[in-house]
Amino acid sequence: MKLLPILIAASLFVSCNSGKKKDQSNVNSEKITISDSPVQKKVSESFKRGEEVFSNFCVTCHLPSGKGIPGNFPPLAGSDWLTDKRTESLRAIKYGLSGPIVVNGENYNNVMAAQGLSDQEVADVMNYISNSWGNTSKTEVSVEDVKVLSK
Repeated sequence: MKLLPILIAASLFVSCNSGKKKDQSNVNSEKITISDSPVQKKVSESFKRGEEVFSNFCVTCHLPSGKGIPGNFPPLAGSDWLTDKRTESLRAIKYGLSGPIVVNGENYNNVMAAQGLSDQEVADVMNYISNSWGNTSKTEVSVEDVKVLSK
């Protein structure tokens, strides 16, 4: 009989938590403003998809804050490499990256493995990281921008 209260409590806990969905939409980012213009709406849709890609593939190394891990994984937040080397950034997202780079004056020499993302996912995550954590980009990355990249 002593087991019955434990079973009831366990079943209540499971039933209360089983319907909860993990919210990955909040990764401590600054959001772009969504307007009614077709261009802004397209960018905001890409941004939302990119946030999901970031949450699934990038957050482990670059962290929810986009600050990375000093000495190991470079920051995306306020990254001069991201803004000054747009093509190289896209290529790194699409194909991975190894070897030395300098981000915000700090040396990094690690490996970023290719994640197997589609061209759409590469464009979306670039639009997300380029417009999060204080980063701003006036130019949307399109699938066509990604398709033309070579290793």
